[in-house]
Amino acid sequence: MRFAFLTSLIALATGALAQSSSADAYVASESPIAKAGVLANIGPSGSKSSGAKAGVVIASPSTSNPNYLYTWTRDSSLVFKALIDQFTTGEDGSLRTLIDQFTSAEATLQQVSNPSGTVSTGGLGEPKFNIDETAFTGAWGRPQRDGPALRATAIITYANWLLANGNGTSYVTNTLWPIIKLDLDYVENNWNQSTFDLWEEINSSSFFTTAVQHRALREGATFASKIGQTSVVSGYTTQADNLLCFLQSYWNPTAGYVTANTGGGRSGKDSNTVLTSIHTFDPAAGCDAATFQPCSDKALSNLKFYVDSFRSVYSINSGIASNAAVAVGRYPEDSYQGGNPWYLSVSAVAEQLYDALIVWNKTGSLQVTSTSLAFFKQFDSSVATGTYASSSATYTTLTTGVKNFADGFLAINAKYTPSNGGLAEQFSRSNGAPLSAVDLTWSYAAALTSFAARNGKTYAGWGADKVTVPTSCSSGPGGAGVPVTFNVQATTTFGENIYITGNQAALQNWSPDSALLLSSANYPIWSITVTLPANTAIEYKYIRKFNGAVTWESDPNNSFTTPASGSVTRSDTWR
Repeated sequence: MRFAFLTSLIALATGALAQSSSADAYVASESPIAKAGVLANIGPSGSKSSGAKAGVVIASPSTSNPNYLYTWTRDSSLVFKALIDQFTTGEDGSLRTLIDQFTSAEATLQQVSNPSGTVSTGGLGEPKFNIDETAFTGAWGRPQRDGPALRATAIITYANWLLANGNGTSYVTNTLWPIIKLDLDYVENNWNQSTFDLWEEINSSSFFTTAVQHRALREGATFASKIGQTSVVSGYTTQADNLLCFLQSYWNPTAGYVTANTGGGRSGKDSNTVLTSIHTFDPAAGCDAATFQPCSDKALSNLKFYVDSFRSVYSINSGIASNAAVAVGRYPEDSYQGGNPWYLSVSAVAEQLYDALIVWNKTGSLQVTSTSLAFFKQFDSSVATGTYASSSATYTTLTTGVKNFADGFLAINAKYTPSNGGLAEQFSRSNGAPLSAVDLTWSYAAALTSFAARNGKTYAGWGADKVTVPTSCSSGPGGAGVPVTFNVQATTTFGENIYITGNQAALQNWSPDSALLLSSANYPIWSITVTLPANTAIEYKYIRKFNGAVTWESDPNNSFTTPASGSVTRSDTWR
């Protein structure tokens, strides 16, 4: 018995060393390739970005199956945030010209009229453009309201560096601030409207979008004060408070994970949530759960449920231990391009874990709560709730386990990265071969940020350590905003879904074509949360969609009046 136990420990230690060694080698070999891969996809001089204007990021040079030769506001902003972080921390001083070209290109794109509108009528929510800075006019999932927030965050980071280093004050005020303000004003006035999620598939409310909007308005208010633009601060702060309130509604306390979208008819377990944690990481905020910081009990519990949801989905995960790293994708129900693991999703899991380790090492302790207990039991089955100082054996056991777990995800990507280091969008769920768009810029950027986190690198915070969830939420763009959860009991046949529409813009103004899809995660209860104006008479109906047919609920309309503040839950039965 004792021999078997020792043999098991030796096997675990050997596996951990192998993963660490694989991660070390991958970071060393892939870092320069990933950096070159990012730069190759930025116009005008990038080797794979022919036709792109200066500072324009192409998503991928792939032009068929799929055609990604476009520039997405979201992808571009995330990529340049990574480059701006490198520049502002002295890692790469050569990037300044490229960053200036990016800000100029984005200023141009903000003014391009497009199917979502003009700069003053909703056009900032347009997700993608042609790489020559003209509008893409084809059918698409629009609007996508995360882009303006992410762009504001990236440019604010650069502007803060310019101010701190005593140069470019007039450039910041006269050139960068107008770009930033357009985006922040858009967020302030549209945060409580439905949006397509970052995967461009579900039109509802999205955890990722809500979180990055909250971050943008927080740092936007601080930045505006710094440069004397005090007239906007109150509005930004008010709506940031409302966003933080609404952000809490995505947490599913019974199940222990974040429901990524308020619609969509899926489980809600989604890479969206892990990406949120790393892209709103603030090292000064500790393990704050309200902002879902990487080491918070909610974020760790969510990560476990998300990762575990893929253990039986992909055949390449077969035979891997239940507490070891596996390949992960966007969400377990995914069918796009066959529904495969994504390199950037795997990188994101590793990055969240490395970020958590950074904070624990900084604070000298970690806390295990009832919410995060299952996560930590993966590394020590006997661990109990409590706070463990860095001097304790339990702290060492847990952090060593988390580090090895994180390295395991990099080892997964290493295993399925081709010998030339090229990172596509996905790799096969059956044999690990690269799939979908080649040389995906976001894949390269995600590799770089995960490597930086592994090396203990942190970047400027955004004030997450200074916020608390308000006791009540009010003052949405058209008055008060009240989160309303609609639950309806409805039995359906396979392939049939339940939607909602009603007499408000947030309920799509009675349009069956753009009605909001409810989640079936708790079937036969279908659910969605929508922010509606306070003190307002609301009318709505549920509809069924199946094989192109639309069936409305019977008359009369459901109706109620929203309160002045707080939240509302409606419990209905299909009729």
